[in-house]
Amino acid sequence: MTDHEPPPPTVVLVHGAFADAGSWAGVTALLLAEGVSVLAPAVPLRGIAIDSAYLASVMSNIDGPVLAVGHSYGGAIITNAASHARNVVGLVYVAGLAPDEDESIADAEAISRDSIIAPALLRRGFVMETGDGNAVELYIAPSSFHRVFASDLPEAQAAVLAASQRPLAESAVAEKSRAAAWRWLPTWAVVATGDKVVGADVVRSMARRANAEIVELDAHTQS
Repeated sequence: MTDHEPPPPTVVLVHGAFADAGSWAGVTALLLAEGVSVLAPAVPLRGIAIDSAYLASVMSNIDGPVLAVGHSYGGAIITNAASHARNVVGLVYVAGLAPDEDESIADAEAISRDSIIAPALLRRGFVMETGDGNAVELYIAPSSFHRVFASDLPEAQAAVLAASQRPLAESAVAEKSRAAAWRWLPTWAVVATGDKVVGADVVRSMARRANAEIVELDAHTQS
């Protein structure tokens, strides 16, 4: 790299619901082996506004350009966060949601024929720091986790992931996206044709709308 060339971007890997940053371990190892700078932050999973504000602050504190990569719900987060982190130079959606402004996850999922997650969800109440006892988190039922979320993995491994899954605040599903950074940033998308969580049909439709460069793989959404 000469003095006139920009530095290579840091790849920021953003996990989705029911998972954590460890879900990117395999990808992280491959990128590090190639000398790529990588960061896989833990997303709070509390809602579009909260999570995207947190991610924007993380990315803004990185010295140099950032390539933001979002899986599943993480796609909605990079879509919003990139409008506030000015060093983001591109977006990559890996079986990821790419909502438009004023569109919610519920809006997108309502039209999916491939997603089978809704009947598998469990609702559990939790208490916020504010003392609000009416908040609800969503989990995938352990009995359905392998079939819905991790069917590419051995059942024993899927059972471990089901037991350690991180829940998503139910309010995040209805929350409207506030920005659509794919409208002005270069965008790529990986469509997992066996995706039963977001739904391959929704991922593909959103990727086309975002004018993304699309790669389709015979794969399932998994941790």
